[in-house]
Amino acid sequence: MAARHGSCRRKWGRGILLVSAALLLTGVWLDNGRVARSYTITDGQRVMTYTTFATDPAEVLEEAGLPLESDDSFVASRNGITISRGERITLSYHGSSREVLCRSETVGQLLEELDLALGQGDKLSHDPACRTYDGMELRIDRVEVRQERYSAALPHGVNRCADSSLAAGLEQVLIPGEDGQVLRTAEVTYINGQESARRILEETVVTPAVTEVVAVGTGEGAPAVNPDGKPEIGDGYIRLATGEVLTYTRTDTVQATGYTHTDAGCDYTTATGTTVRRGTVAVDPRFIPYGTRMFIVSNDGEVVYGIAVAEDCGGAIKRDRMDLYFPTYEECIQFGRRRCTLYFLG
Repeated sequence: MAARHGSCRRKWGRGILLVSAALLLTGVWLDNGRVARSYTITDGQRVMTYTTFATDPAEVLEEAGLPLESDDSFVASRNGITISRGERITLSYHGSSREVLCRSETVGQLLEELDLALGQGDKLSHDPACRTYDGMELRIDRVEVRQERYSAALPHGVNRCADSSLAAGLEQVLIPGEDGQVLRTAEVTYINGQESARRILEETVVTPAVTEVVAVGTGEGAPAVNPDGKPEIGDGYIRLATGEVLTYTRTDTVQATGYTHTDAGCDYTTATGTTVRRGTVAVDPRFIPYGTRMFIVSNDGEVVYGIAVAEDCGGAIKRDRMDLYFPTYEECIQFGRRRCTLYFLG
């Protein structure tokens, strides 16, 4: 009897070993009556094996360090759990944007789920086989190319010519400019109804433009003493006898005298390298910078020197002293020494 009992125990032990081996092969462990199971977890591109005594898939994922967010889901089998992560995508369809939620699929699959078929002229920002991802910006633009015919203005040009009979610095319109008209055929591209490109295919001039001709004064202008045709000076503007309107930003007064190119130490070239002419004035550049444009009138109202540019200097010209250039010595004597107002042109 004792021998038979020993034989049974040996058979029973071999049975336990065989069952344990089978459990190990199926990924199940035993511990004090509890059963542990190994799960293959797939999370996108990440695949891992995790063994646990937990049976709830959500608990298994929590233990494995793969918790679910509010937009995530999973599919569980006996030995596997596959996670689908929620992806928020910005979808722009024909110019209108909205946010959609998808789960690791292709662009084509997403469009099929949303029942969005690409129409003729639709342009998709991503390949349909491209996989979606969180934060993706997906665009479906309606692209239209039309051929349009329309009329447009043909801008006129401006031709400026020198006129020695007109005072230096003055301008006079001899022929008013006038825009023409042109008929154009263009290929126009629209994206979601908004023009994005225009290519001119053909252009026909219907009415030619008239070029504006402007005379630019290069002469010496009016005499030093100008009792007639005095300018109208208002707040911030100067209206000349010709009708031209100048604007000024501020005023100042100086003690002015005249000089000419025959004076001692003078010639036809200024300190800034320009050629002297009526309108050239010598200044203290610390007081009035070179290049400053002014309109000069004597305070007694007898002399309108007109438009002047600070281009020269002199040894005796300090602070509020100024020399006005005249072509002849006689004009310098006639001008003498006068208190003048400077209107600094804008």
